[in-house]
Amino acid sequence: MEDAHTVETLIRERLSSALGGARGSFETALPTVAFVVAWVWTQDVTIAVGASVAIVLALLLVRLVTHQTPRYVLSAVLATAIAAFFALRSGKAEAAFLPGILMSAGWGVATLISVLVRWPLVGFMVAAGDPKMVDDPTAWRRDRGLVAVCQRLTMVLVVLYAVRVVVMFPLYLAEQVALLGVAKVALGWPAYLCALAVMGMILVRGKTPLSPSERAG
Repeated sequence: MEDAHTVETLIRERLSSALGGARGSFETALPTVAFVVAWVWTQDVTIAVGASVAIVLALLLVRLVTHQTPRYVLSAVLATAIAAFFALRSGKAEAAFLPGILMSAGWGVATLISVLVRWPLVGFMVAAGDPKMVDDPTAWRRDRGLVAVCQRLTMVLVVLYAVRVVVMFPLYLAEQVALLGVAKVALGWPAYLCALAVMGMILVRGKTPLSPSERAG
């Protein structure tokens, strides 16, 4: 690993430790694909929910049998359970997507607030990738350069959450289940990876010097 002499290099290293890869994106998208395919094929909400639940449980079982971390599958299990509750309770397939839309709106507002109060969300993601910050997860705020870069990176996430809501909420109101499924998959990990690519360009172009304490750490 290269020496982290700039804020951007440090953030690249720590974000790579905090985020999952292609398999995590596949595991979070597959239950949605199963739900939409089953609903389009049968027009039955119960069957669609059953297909989604079956897929996510199978993914979890594979993780457990192979003794790999179920971290990303567990997030998919929770999301699938909430979506299933909404869909079964209302009897409408599009209701399965409402929790995700509301969550994106909530995260968008929270992320924007984190920028406005200068406690950018990406700073905590950076801390999550640094074992030395376990005892002091807010140590990154003592480096002004680090905070400034994290502010810019967090605004990328604000835009991502806003796009998700702007695209998906009208589809929800129009009861376009198939398009909602496509939008959810496309605006999930693929869009998140695009956001990370934008962050990467910001990090590659920047040369913000680290504070002495961060460089020493």
